[in-house]
Amino acid sequence: MSATHNGTSLQMDEAIPLLQATPATLRSLLAPLPVPWLDFREDPEAWSPRMVLVHFIHNERTNWIPRARVVLSSDDDRRFAPFQQMPGPGEVPDQDIAAMLELFTSLRGDSIATLRAFNLSPEDYLRTGEHPSLGRVTLAQLLATWVVHDLNHMHQILKTLAKQQTGAVGPWRKNLAILDL
Repeated sequence: MSATHNGTSLQMDEAIPLLQATPATLRSLLAPLPVPWLDFREDPEAWSPRMVLVHFIHNERTNWIPRARVVLSSDDDRRFAPFQQMPGPGEVPDQDIAAMLELFTSLRGDSIATLRAFNLSPEDYLRTGEHPSLGRVTLAQLLATWVVHDLNHMHQILKTLAKQQTGAVGPWRKNLAILDL
């Protein structure tokens, strides 16, 4: 499965393994950590690693596949529902990290199975939906954004984990660029 849009290429056969790897990557990073590491926020407006995981779970339920279904529908109205970055209170169970990782793993597995079941044709990637703030977007753009979204938030988690050790690294701080991001 691949699509070209405005000179850029989405290779779903290459992208799916990245999407599949995200739950295991998060599990290996987060499962062994103590609560203070999981809940650390580098500033009051930043997200903790646990908050990023909640965001991943919320996106899996309300963003990628639901929006792909809108694009692929035969309806004339293909507007995406508005999206909140974080779920409302109680929408994601406040569980221990292992349970949250298991929930995300299950949801992501379902999403990948659904994506494969779409059996997308090259024309499908060019189909469009209407994003509330970005306007018209293609399915290829939505799916590419899903992949980059995962990578972006894994970077965010790694940066947050590193910043917990800013004061502890001593004179090596000048060699650790991640602490300046």
